[in-house]
Amino acid sequence: MADNEKRYLTTDAGIPVRDNTNSITSGYPGTTSLEDFYLVEKLAHFNRERVPERIVHAKGAGAFGYFEVTNDVTKYTKAAFLNQVGKRTPMLARFSTVGGEKGSADSARDPRGFALKFYTEEGNYDLVGNNTPVFFIRDAIKFPDFIHTQKRNPQTNAKDANAFWDFLSLTPESLHQVTILFSDYGTPKTYRNMHGYGSHTFKWINNEGQAFWVKYHFIAEAGSDNWTDAEATRMAGEDADFATVDLFNHIASGKEVVWNCSVQIMPLEDAATYRFDPFDVTKVWYHKDYPLIPVGRMVLNRNPENYFAEIEQAAFSPASVVPGITFSPDKMLQGRLFAYADAHRYRVGANYEQLPVNRPQVEVRNHYRDGSMRFDGNGGSTPNYQPNSFGGPDPETSFYQNEPAAQVNGEVRHHSYQLTDIDFEQPGRLYEIMTEEQRTHLVNNFVGHMKNITVPAIAERQVRHFYRANAEWGRRVAEGLGLKINFDSPVAAD
Repeated sequence: MADNEKRYLTTDAGIPVRDNTNSITSGYPGTTSLEDFYLVEKLAHFNRERVPERIVHAKGAGAFGYFEVTNDVTKYTKAAFLNQVGKRTPMLARFSTVGGEKGSADSARDPRGFALKFYTEEGNYDLVGNNTPVFFIRDAIKFPDFIHTQKRNPQTNAKDANAFWDFLSLTPESLHQVTILFSDYGTPKTYRNMHGYGSHTFKWINNEGQAFWVKYHFIAEAGSDNWTDAEATRMAGEDADFATVDLFNHIASGKEVVWNCSVQIMPLEDAATYRFDPFDVTKVWYHKDYPLIPVGRMVLNRNPENYFAEIEQAAFSPASVVPGITFSPDKMLQGRLFAYADAHRYRVGANYEQLPVNRPQVEVRNHYRDGSMRFDGNGGSTPNYQPNSFGGPDPETSFYQNEPAAQVNGEVRHHSYQLTDIDFEQPGRLYEIMTEEQRTHLVNNFVGHMKNITVPAIAERQVRHFYRANAEWGRRVAEGLGLKINFDSPVAAD
């Protein structure tokens, strides 16, 4: 449209709108006429402006930027976007709270999502992690139950401390993540001031076919900075969108947000002999065993032009990996490989990856057709099956040459984890390395939340987990809750 042409209002079909403030009526004041097709279109579109919010990670913010390789890691992976020092790959990052609805406060005590989309020359690579290196559970089959306890009670429609702590106390593998959550680390001040982790173990493969287990760490260049519980509560009332606005304004002022990316590398054969299951997402690998290896920098420097189009409709899936990167036997990761893409198909639609924010920066060639909101050429006249006699696309194996096959063995059945002292070792160490002020905050945060439990047996069961990790910790929480517990007795009273 030429600069001197009038930019008039139109319907979705491009038809000029006659009147945007007065509907068509039969007389004045009169009854509204169904003939006013623009009124119908406007109201119908308004009714559908909200796609279903994410079941988890509903409240979030995001920005664009790039990932720059700063160290040579080609001996570990053949991933093209990591194959040269100085190479930059455009990317999107979305940060979020987990349990709250879209209107919840940024300062809520909650893990934070740390979802990254790298637009690489081999397709999109998504790394979907959190601001913590561990998680509450280690088997995806527990995830719906866990999230139900973090949401609203089906009868009262309010948060339920009994459900929250009942599940966690019956799932003691959660103690490591729960400890982090109820420390001040559970209430980061801004998205700029929190670290990020891939959390799961992944597999890197190099050009020679050698494979390595890997964990990702993104350390905020601005440093970690957190609210106390009192500060977070106050901020929730004063400015529920504080972190969202902070990220936007920081970038809008011309500044960058930077994280330094490192990885831990474990030789493939070490997994069988490491002192605990290295694929258990409730545990960290000790840095003295597998020190951090620098990889690159993540730099965010551009805000979205439209939040809905570029952030709300952004869809991340840990199943989106590129040649040179693949998966581990981590049971939580294995479940997420299905669940994330399936959630996007429900929430946004079967063709969600065609949306500009999700579309890779390489040509997409496949035999998928049709579906709601298919807005490209739908494959034109090309065959929608393979093999065919009329030309590709056909699979190409050269990207995956020399990649070793995963070795599996054992009985196919329901295998349960056995709870051992190792499950309490890392939470106990975390408590021990805290300063006295940090310990006091941790204990007070637990007491402040657990005092809402109305079933004493639930509170006692959770306190016994604290005690097993560190006796002082358990006694302090019990005292704060006014619980008289005989810790020499192995069974909690009903």
